[in-house]
Amino acid sequence: FAGDYLGPWAQFFTGWTYWLCWIVTGIADVVAVTGYIAFWWPALAPWVPALGLIAALLLLNLPNVRNFGEIEFWFALIKIVAIVALIIAGVVMLSTGYALPNGTKASISHLWANGGFFPNGFLGFVAGFQIAVFAFVGVELVGTAAAETENPVRNLPKAINSIPIRIGLFYIGALFVIITVIPWNQVDPGKSPFVAMFSLAGLGIAAHVVNFVVLTSATSSANSGIYSTSRMIYGLATSRLAPSVLGKLSNRKVPVNALFFSCMFLLSSVVLLYAGQSIIEAFTIVTTISALLFMFIWSIILASYVQYRRKRPDLHEMSTFKMPGGHAAVAMVFAFFAFILWALAQKPDTAVALKVTPIWFGLLGIAYLAIKAKRAGSPLSA
Repeated sequence: FAGDYLGPWAQFFTGWTYWLCWIVTGIADVVAVTGYIAFWWPALAPWVPALGLIAALLLLNLPNVRNFGEIEFWFALIKIVAIVALIIAGVVMLSTGYALPNGTKASISHLWANGGFFPNGFLGFVAGFQIAVFAFVGVELVGTAAAETENPVRNLPKAINSIPIRIGLFYIGALFVIITVIPWNQVDPGKSPFVAMFSLAGLGIAAHVVNFVVLTSATSSANSGIYSTSRMIYGLATSRLAPSVLGKLSNRKVPVNALFFSCMFLLSSVVLLYAGQSIIEAFTIVTTISALLFMFIWSIILASYVQYRRKRPDLHEMSTFKMPGGHAAVAMVFAFFAFILWALAQKPDTAVALKVTPIWFGLLGIAYLAIKAKRAGSPLSA
């Protein structure tokens, strides 16, 4: 869509930036899974689960897209069951005024007690947007899967309309019960609030249950990333914006070479596993860079929509599933993105990412100009 409505440069920048987004996220997921496995088998060499996960991701994505959907269904079900159980436990504690070990009772007043809604001031509230934006990466996958969706006219609206409901229930709902049961200033940032909640509810194996849930969650994220990056690279290859060999399809219509290409870059996670504490120190910068790159992708989607409305008003008029708010909604989202950029500039650790990220776009610009010059001198350019 970016290529059709904004030009080849947008297709090139979008495709390769989206690929980098998910590769970075996938590397973080592999490292995370290795840590979760170490919870049960601390003596296991880190490279063993890392290579095992990468091999599993490859095998999961080699079949057709239906297999990807089935795997993600079960991964999602595990997360949903865990979060629903957390919410139910929290509601029961809240309704009964459950007493915590320190004498504090579960109460909705925790939302405004202990310093109010913004105990660390407005900038403390602003600082939370960095990780919040990162938490929402992947929401655009509902559009990425459109080309391989059976009956998209029926299924895509259902999928898109369910997103706000899921955010309200699983994201805001989980945060609500955690903060109303455990006062924010008693939440240990070094431990999972999920573990704390289940432990308070009397589930002695809470740590093991939650470790399994986050293990499947990270695997699901990496699986989604490999799926999307392989499709992006295939699209670039068929448009001669990536090596043509990456445009090969298997007998099951899976971009197999693009899949191997993306999995190959995940191997760099094995190197990171032996980097020591630098992984933890770099986490904020890496997630900020990822958030910035995804904001670029989302901005391209918005710009493509604006051009679609301008260039093809006939198609927009025929659409039975129009975006609420239209141009006003686009302006609102762009204004929000401007606010996020300002927010990231307020903290030294996130401000570093703002300075580093433009390097990527500079490199892409050089590569695109080189490809453009090569095309201009090619007999096929006509």
